[in-house]
Amino acid sequence: MTQSLEELCHAILTAARKAGAETADAIALSGGSVEVDIRAGTLEKAERSEGTDIGLRVLIGRRQANVSSSDTRPETLTEMAERAVAMARETPEDPYAGLADPDQLAQGWDAAALELDDPTPEPAPTELQADAQAAEAAALAVEGVTQVQAAGASYSRHAVHIAASNGFSGGYQRSGRSTSCVAIAGTGTGMERDYDGDSRTFQADLRSPADIGQRAGERAVARLGARKPSTGQFPVLFDERIASSLIGHLLGASNGAAVARGSSWLKDDLGKLVLPEQLSVIENPHRPRIGGSRPFDAEGLPTRDRAIVENGILTGWTLDLASARKLGMAPTGNAARGVSSPPSPANWNISLTPGEASRADLIRDMGTGLLVTSLIGSTINPNTGDYSRGAAGLWIENGEIAYPVNECTIAGNLREMLLRIIPANDARAYLSRVVPSLLIEGMTLAGS
Repeated sequence: MTQSLEELCHAILTAARKAGAETADAIALSGGSVEVDIRAGTLEKAERSEGTDIGLRVLIGRRQANVSSSDTRPETLTEMAERAVAMARETPEDPYAGLADPDQLAQGWDAAALELDDPTPEPAPTELQADAQAAEAAALAVEGVTQVQAAGASYSRHAVHIAASNGFSGGYQRSGRSTSCVAIAGTGTGMERDYDGDSRTFQADLRSPADIGQRAGERAVARLGARKPSTGQFPVLFDERIASSLIGHLLGASNGAAVARGSSWLKDDLGKLVLPEQLSVIENPHRPRIGGSRPFDAEGLPTRDRAIVENGILTGWTLDLASARKLGMAPTGNAARGVSSPPSPANWNISLTPGEASRADLIRDMGTGLLVTSLIGSTINPNTGDYSRGAAGLWIENGEIAYPVNECTIAGNLREMLLRIIPANDARAYLSRVVPSLLIEGMTLAGS
């Protein structure tokens, strides 16, 4: 008889105690996914994957070790536990390793309220194929599109359970449904490509395949005839599709693990202004139907709403138990982990205060500059915040789109850049990171 994930976790914890572990925690994951890709109207790839994986972390004093397996037979669980204990005995001590105290653990959480699992039946592969074909056809119908590089649709459902010797035991299930399309316009050396896609927890929320394909095609055509822009200091508007990467750099620098290592350009900025005074960055892990939502973190601590930046001021770090202990602070319920690694800090759902102006308003007001629609590669110094990325997009002259551009580099310093951001009001509220288009005055642009 197949064991549940909860039973698997408790079985391996029992094996760990018998093997000599003083404390331990376990995580078990199971589920499946199906993915369909279309090319030239015919099925190019259809893949289905299913499996169960389990991870074990054991602690002997302040020594810890992690093991994982996709084999859940009882004899394998015993071997895993014995191997983990043997590894832990040879591992150097980590003074900050350890499980949560029982009074820190999540209580009374309600995963159902988060609506992470769509009760709608799994779509048939033919339904996924039809969605991919519809997206491809819509892209090809756009004048100027010469081919579709890829059109696909997928579905997944996964369950997770976490249990620990401190008494915590909890799990939940989540589903996902997506459609995507990559269109190519032009021919030969003048070819350009762009994409669109949508991914939702509930299938009913997914945008239509036709809309996705059409937008991918229109975006690809808009890039035809691209050339290098001028070199100099110009305002740069980060399109909403990529603007969240800027806030992502702030989140990375406020990650407790980076701060504890001393490798963060924000390490001395706690309590200081890091964004314009009217802007805040709020973390909300309890938004229904959103991929970043969860009732508890990977160490069994409750997740909660918090302001990472409030009215421009950096209010705190993103902390798991280990980084919190190292910094002498309280954990924030932000531990994440896989089956083969210990917990580490991560962010959940994030939103940046929106502005009042539309993207069109910002384009009109920026005069001459660059609207960035894609970023390529990166050189970012985690200690200083120096920023340099390849970019492509649309050149703005006299407040209007003039022509597409590519093969340019935008550069600046993240600390200075973030203090100058002007947000639009075009963020998509259903994303895990709700960040609008962002205008930054006076960035260095290297082109022709």
